[in-house]
Amino acid sequence: MSLHPTLQPYADAWTHSVDAISEMVQPLAESEWNRRTPCPGWSVRDVVSHVIGLDCELLGDPRPIHSLPRDLFHVTNEHQRYMEMQVDVRRHHTAPEMTAELEYTVIRRNRQMRNENREPGATVRGPMGREITLEHAYRTRAFDVWVHEQDLRTALGRPGNLDSPGAYVTRDFLLDVLPKIVAKDADAPRSSAVVFDVHGPVEFLRTVRVDIQGRGTLETAPALGPVASLSLDWETYVRLACGRVTPEAVADRVKTEGDQELAEAILRNFAVTP
Repeated sequence: MSLHPTLQPYADAWTHSVDAISEMVQPLAESEWNRRTPCPGWSVRDVVSHVIGLDCELLGDPRPIHSLPRDLFHVTNEHQRYMEMQVDVRRHHTAPEMTAELEYTVIRRNRQMRNENREPGATVRGPMGREITLEHAYRTRAFDVWVHEQDLRTALGRPGNLDSPGAYVTRDFLLDVLPKIVAKDADAPRSSAVVFDVHGPVEFLRTVRVDIQGRGTLETAPALGPVASLSLDWETYVRLACGRVTPEAVADRVKTEGDQELAEAILRNFAVTP
């Protein structure tokens, strides 16, 4: 039984990233598991715990019954509380316990994907108990695991895979929310256009057009006379969009032209991960 063609690219991207994570963390000394990552409040151990935990949930495993400590200052909303549960329950696990559970979870997930016979539109249980489609679940996992692979690479000084299959899933995932960021969150003027020019391992030029009703749409055609344009490298784009850095921290890596107030409003609202 092979995966539905719609799901296969997401499965391939997830496999590529999770294999890279396994390879990176396998030789780590106990102390290296405590290194801080760019993901707010999370160490290397925490990021790997999150990857394990969410894949266990997709396997249908029950969520841990666990009380979170009250001093986790990076946990400020219900979504973060939900995500933190799988992380905090593993905070005292040793390096061998972490690598063994990761390896076992990857084996189980690969088996699950090999035997997958549901349609992409089938409904499954997602985070926070929400019902989502199987395609959304696969796509979100590919995006999430690639972003966390990059968190680990930064923490461990092992850059790479910025143009891997997961990078292209992430590009499309982030581009999908760009019209909302520009038109609604940043309140771009009606009947205007904003251009994004991204260079580096993943390159693209996109225009967000805002119509007379204030709705944003994404286009591949460049705009003549955009109200604002932003030019930045792919890694900075990802780090901003995933809330790993503030616009102020990477101001030297982002070139803006045109309406500076609008450009700043876009960058203030750029992070899409809660």
